Amino acid sequence: RTKSETVVEVDLKSNPKSVKTDRGVYEAQAVIISTGASSIWLGIPGEERLKTKGVSACATCDGFFFRGKEVVVVGGGDSAAEESMFLTKFATKVYLLVRKGEMRASKIMVERVRKNEKIETHFNTEAVEVLGQERVEGVRVRNNQTGEERALAAGGYFAAIGHQPNTELFAGQLPIDVKGYLTHEPDSSKTAIPGVFVAGDVADHVYRQAVTAAGTGCMAAIDAERWLAARE
Repeated sequence: RTKSETVVEVDLKSNPKSVKTDRGVYEAQAVIISTGASSIWLGIPGEERLKTKGVSACATCDGFFFRGKEVVVVGGGDSAAEESMFLTKFATKVYLLVRKGEMRASKIMVERVRKNEKIETHFNTEAVEVLGQERVEGVRVRNNQTGEERALAAGGYFAAIGHQPNTELFAGQLPIDVKGYLTHEPDSSKTAIPGVFVAGDVADHVYRQAVTAAGTGCMAAIDAERWLAARE
């Protein structure tokens, strides 16, 4: 049975385990955690208002919709490099905005970006506003060395500055790695607490795709079923 409620507190070490929502308290022998990860946004004007209207944080999810358009990608790491490379399959031009004087991406990714004629990299440049009424029409940018501002005409804006796994509820109960993701046993969805399993982006900082999340969800369901069966 599916219920749409907001989880506000969990006790995974109790027996049975307890999950408190905004509507009640649920107890269970097994719990699967699939709280995902949230994209990190700049918080600039127009970014929130134009989400799904040309503003995105996932090139592999939405890149197809920008065929024949010019787009802006914000970020300087491997994610930004990969998103930019992927978008060149559809976009006519990709403007990559890097806040610092050089990219933080791996050497091989920096070289791939440099060699791609469809990618135009702007260093020491920050996005300050996403422009447009009904859809993204451009991005206002600022050179953080000179203070000069100008508008780039573009039909899409991609934030590629990272993701924040939604693990706040589990701090102090489950191990969290240095990147903030929940940890689990190799080749398994099992966590450090018996009967607690993880699936999806809350434990995956590599792939972060819907299909891989669905796959690990299946793994977690099987692991939970087997764990419960072994206790009968």
